[in-house]
Amino acid sequence: MNLIDFHCDTIYELLRRGDESGLLRNNLSVDIDKMKKGNSLAQFFALYIDQKQTENPLDSCLKMLDKFYLELDKNKSSIAIAKNYRDLNRNKNNGKISAFLTIEGGDALNGSLYNLRNFYRLGVRLITLTWNFPNEIGYPNCKPEFVYRGLTSFGQEVVREMNNLSMIIDVSHLSDKGFYDVARLSKKPFVASHSNARSITNHPRNLTDEMIKILAEKGGVMGINFEKSFLGDNIPATVSDIITHIKHIKKIGGIDIIAIGSDFDGVDLPSEITNISEMDKLFHGLSRNGFSEDEIEKIFYKNILRVIREVL
Repeated sequence: MNLIDFHCDTIYELLRRGDESGLLRNNLSVDIDKMKKGNSLAQFFALYIDQKQTENPLDSCLKMLDKFYLELDKNKSSIAIAKNYRDLNRNKNNGKISAFLTIEGGDALNGSLYNLRNFYRLGVRLITLTWNFPNEIGYPNCKPEFVYRGLTSFGQEVVREMNNLSMIIDVSHLSDKGFYDVARLSKKPFVASHSNARSITNHPRNLTDEMIKILAEKGGVMGINFEKSFLGDNIPATVSDIITHIKHIKKIGGIDIIAIGSDFDGVDLPSEITNISEMDKLFHGLSRNGFSEDEIEKIFYKNILRVIREVL
């Protein structure tokens, strides 16, 4: 079965480690060999910004962007950038995995819409508005004092301009108030690329049932995150923990809202899924729990495919 994964931090890790093995083959959770074994149709690669690790978020993002393109150039027989649905189909017909370029942390925009437009010109098609620090766009949901603080005036401009550019707005990490601001302002479907259900695991990074319903009504999707602290109390987390969240989200928002947003190479993973080549374990787990093949296809790739087609 095909797979589209909405979020990984592999490019950041390759750059940080100076890993000479690169994207083709490495000891991380995502590389080209593992994606082929996992039947990946597309992978969303995040350029991840941590304010504590950089004095210049824009410069750090550009370095990761350069690393991304260098790796694509080295492996052009197997993987190619995709900027929309047409590109993805062309890559598929040519036997290549599609690589979608994203930014995790709107800090990289440095408070300027021209940086947003330039990133679009460079191929970025999704932006996670915040990570774990406040920025010019808004506030994260990692501290109680940020929960009710929404988008800034610049953040509202970013939402409108991303709609104009046909970019995917990602509310994972965003404060609760910021989520509702995006829902109010966005004219197109938006996503929570790597978030789970707060009713199952009471973690602020997860979405409430009300948020899940709103996201579904807006035509968006949420990618199930494999971070153990977002999944539950089991250490290590299991495939069953993932399925518990999927079942609840299906009950609240319907099957069309559910996707995969593993956060590979950025989280402590469930012991049963160590890398992207092992996603068949989730497939078989869902089958054993009564999910039809059509439903699993939606979770694994068709729901994200719909958002790609509608937004990009």
